[in-house]
Amino acid sequence: MLSAGSFADRVAVVTGGGSGIGEAIAVELARLGAHVVLVGRTQERLDAAAARIADEGGDVSTRALDVRDRSAVESMVADVVAELGRIDHLVNSAAGQFRVAPAELSPGGWQAVVDIVLNGTWHCTQVIGQHMIERGGGGSVISIGSNMANQGGPDTVHSASAKAGVVAMTKSLAGAWGPHGIRLNVLVPGMTEGTAGVDILFRDEEALRNGLDGVPLGRLVSRQEIADAACYLLSDHGSYITGTQLVIDGGRALGRN
Repeated sequence: MLSAGSFADRVAVVTGGGSGIGEAIAVELARLGAHVVLVGRTQERLDAAAARIADEGGDVSTRALDVRDRSAVESMVADVVAELGRIDHLVNSAAGQFRVAPAELSPGGWQAVVDIVLNGTWHCTQVIGQHMIERGGGGSVISIGSNMANQGGPDTVHSASAKAGVVAMTKSLAGAWGPHGIRLNVLVPGMTEGTAGVDILFRDEEALRNGLDGVPLGRLVSRQEIADAACYLLSDHGSYITGTQLVIDGGRALGRN
């Protein structure tokens, strides 16, 4: 969608960059000229994603860490800045998800998802935001959201609550950091093909068909479509957009009967 070189000389950190939506966004950012830093817990998965990016001529490096670990995030940011000089963009795509009846959700299950989705997003956003403020020149951040944050999730209350927290955090920081030229937005994908989220939430063909019955456009969204939208929000073309949610769900949130 954007022209080649749109992110030339930019550095983008992508959490959850070893697979799914995070990887797709990383691939597109690299194609558009950014140096992409893939962040995730599994080095093997990061290496595979990095190889795919490098094979297409992209500039990429990896950092294996758990976004729940504040000190690890701080060390990663310091290392990236020391090596590459700056961080211009952050994509918060690290996530955790599973279905469970709320009455049966364990304290550990709640904590695990909230720690990854909300606390991990906070750690990365605050630490990289501090760097952007100190460096000057602004920057842009997107976090991957969910319609559950707006509509609720009866069997995903942990994830819905964490994602709602990310929305509130994004709006709060957009107001606080706008004077520094830092923009923050939430990208809300619908049912996205080739992702663990669809595999977890729609476990068989019947469940998937039932899910698609509620999508007016009648299909899954591609990872490339999500990546195109993400790069638009991150880019200079979205320079007057901050503190909002872009929903790309084929109309599913309309609640068609």
